[in-house]
Amino acid sequence: MIKIDIKKELKDFTLCVDIEIKKGDFIAVTGPSGSGKTTFLRVLAGLEEAQGKIVVENEIWLDEKIFLAPKNRGIGFVFQDYALFPNMSVLENLLYINKDLDLATHLLDEVELSHLKNRYPNTLSGGQKQRVALARALMRKPKILLMDEPLSALDPMIRAKLQEKILALHKEFDTTTFMVSHDKSEIYRLSNKTLEIKNGEVVRYEATKKIFESGKKFNIKAEIVDIYKKDIYIVIAATMDQIFELKFKDLPNIKKGEIVTIIFDNYSPQIIKD
Repeated sequence: MIKIDIKKELKDFTLCVDIEIKKGDFIAVTGPSGSGKTTFLRVLAGLEEAQGKIVVENEIWLDEKIFLAPKNRGIGFVFQDYALFPNMSVLENLLYINKDLDLATHLLDEVELSHLKNRYPNTLSGGQKQRVALARALMRKPKILLMDEPLSALDPMIRAKLQEKILALHKEFDTTTFMVSHDKSEIYRLSNKTLEIKNGEVVRYEATKKIFESGKKFNIKAEIVDIYKKDIYIVIAATMDQIFELKFKDLPNIKKGEIVTIIFDNYSPQIIKD
């Protein structure tokens, strides 16, 4: 169990977060720009001080007497700008964090970069740099993985592939992950909990699927991000800024990842493949 109860005075408001998290949760952190999301991650990492308490699996990281240094917190951090060492190769970037060559080799295999292990960051694409940053963050075998909009600058195809890698590695390392994101389809795909912050206050913290069960009606192009069956078939469709839940008695002729047009005719949804 992870207990977070922190306060930090910012320029325009006070950041206040009081939540409990189960080990292994994947938490999407969302909300308007400037609402305190990145500061929240930095406080968790020990990069900024705050008042309150952080307890991770019975270990105190922060209270009125203790401020555990970032290097002692078991944190992996993936920054939006990669933050790779330009004078080190891909492999050297990983081994700088931890000299475990077997682990570094395994992680480079997992992110499909073994063939580029001797290359330098300035010779890599944005997607490749982000995969190196993800592998490097996991070299600590962190208790908590923090990611600050790591995929926002990537094109949709690369982003979708990296989302799969992030989720697979999150499960393999049994880490607890916090990921700042504004992409609702990304939030739905990856997280089991969503933490929404506005002006420093938690306005919502609950199961991601519960948040996105909306049943809205529309006529719009969207991507199919999930299909599952309860008593009926549930189809989750996403645009860049919204997610919708559709219900069908019979399974439509569609699959995850397809771009479709969804039309409501007399309140009955129809899906047309593009």
